[in-house]
Amino acid sequence: MAAPMKTPGVYIVEKSAFPNSVVEVATAVPAFIGYTEKADNKGKTLLNKPWKISSMAEFHNYFGSGSKPVFKIRKAEDGEEADFIQRGGDAEDPTLDEYIVEQQAGKYLLYNSMKLFFSNGGGPCYVVSVGSFGKEDQDIDSGKLMAGIETLIKEQEPTMVVVPDVNRLGERAEAVAVQQAILQHCGEKMRNRVAILDVFDGYKDRKDPDGDPVENFRNELGTNNLDFGMAYYPWVNTSIVQSGEIDYRNFDSESIETLKGIVASDLNLPEPDKQNDKQKQMQQQIDQLAKVAPADWITGNGDDESEKAEAPVKIRLLQSSIMQNSAAFKIIMDEARNKLNLLPPASAMAGIFTRVDNASGVWKAPANVSMNAVVSPTVNISHDDQQDLNVTPQGKSINAIRSFIGEGTLVWGARTLDGNSLDWRYIQVRRTMIMLEESIRLASKAYVFDNNDANTWITIKSMIRNFLNGIWKRGGLAGSSPDDAFSVMVGLGETMTPEDILEGILRVTVLVALIRPAEFIEITFQQQMQKS
Repeated sequence: MAAPMKTPGVYIVEKSAFPNSVVEVATAVPAFIGYTEKADNKGKTLLNKPWKISSMAEFHNYFGSGSKPVFKIRKAEDGEEADFIQRGGDAEDPTLDEYIVEQQAGKYLLYNSMKLFFSNGGGPCYVVSVGSFGKEDQDIDSGKLMAGIETLIKEQEPTMVVVPDVNRLGERAEAVAVQQAILQHCGEKMRNRVAILDVFDGYKDRKDPDGDPVENFRNELGTNNLDFGMAYYPWVNTSIVQSGEIDYRNFDSESIETLKGIVASDLNLPEPDKQNDKQKQMQQQIDQLAKVAPADWITGNGDDESEKAEAPVKIRLLQSSIMQNSAAFKIIMDEARNKLNLLPPASAMAGIFTRVDNASGVWKAPANVSMNAVVSPTVNISHDDQQDLNVTPQGKSINAIRSFIGEGTLVWGARTLDGNSLDWRYIQVRRTMIMLEESIRLASKAYVFDNNDANTWITIKSMIRNFLNGIWKRGGLAGSSPDDAFSVMVGLGETMTPEDILEGILRVTVLVALIRPAEFIEITFQQQMQKS
């Protein structure tokens, strides 16, 4: 309202002709929680502090690199599936030595999961470091992971929560407790984000002797806030860790000796006094394997700086030479790398959500999409196998990751964990509704404490209708016309009573026709009579 006119003259009064606009909130901003090498911003700690990054370069700057893995080679016990089998003895009495390659240290998953996220189209995201492993491993603590979830309460921007390190907890019960905390955070406390969950031990087959990982997941997760969560099975074999990123130094001292014996046997080297020049050269290379202690490499200790500078070149040449000559050595190195490349799929799905949102919109189902940097799922799922994953009496739908000939590895499911709900069965419906609710809520804050009269009602109604009309034009709402796609109701006698006005309440009702995916396509064939 213009100021009172007391002095003769001309006064200018400007009136707004249009309502405020609703700005669409970001839909693909995941928050990752886990252990990092460091958590530092130029001397200030980032521990338990959500920090936004947009690339792996920024992750390296603030949180360092991944943990240094240490492997052990041991003889396989009865009933264990061997990673490597070597023939021994003589031709008349051959023996089979079965070995297991198992990871002893450096099991943290956040770093490689971040690489998988960015490989699949990931963009801006938040990272919460709950602990710094530095040069030595520490046990993954479920309490610290839950505390990391709590730090996200003050952050309004994240729309997804992913906790890769939950899969390295010692007990399934601890992992389930953390996943329940994630669902509670998303569905009860915030209601503006979703939880992307991994099936604990999801790299195992459903007929594994230790139990069905999918059934265990369903039985223990509970029934609360399922419409804010989604899960994927199985885990995936990736190509995130390249062959040059690990070498013989990633094995402990005892395993180095075992490795030397395996390589010598594989090359069938005779006694030293009976070796020719080439065999002597190979024997020298095998003896060189133990020159660099794994502990020195991991901690970065060393007496001679010049030797430390030259070591990478010498090690690379030694590694390459032995690998070219010994098939056993290559197999063992590949097995170690495969252990690191076995990753839960949630981080890849966060990247796929981002990719699909940017290309088609949040209302497009994040399914029938190929996964980048993924070689194969750990378990091959058939058409019949997926029936129980997708539709169950309990409603806890698990989205399948499947391999198709000529198409690669595809995401073949788009359901939330609340698979029996007609309202919230599909991921895109839940995420689209979150986007609409948050966008309209933030825009409506401008009218808090405005007059609760017809002028405010019409302004808010026009603002919301303009926003929804734009979403409909982009294909985000179903309907052949705006009136079929949405409606907005507000006002006395329509959504409010006189008592509401006396109480200071302004009620707005928004109806939207959300898009659902064509999950099942039925094509009917029928013969017709010949016409000519």
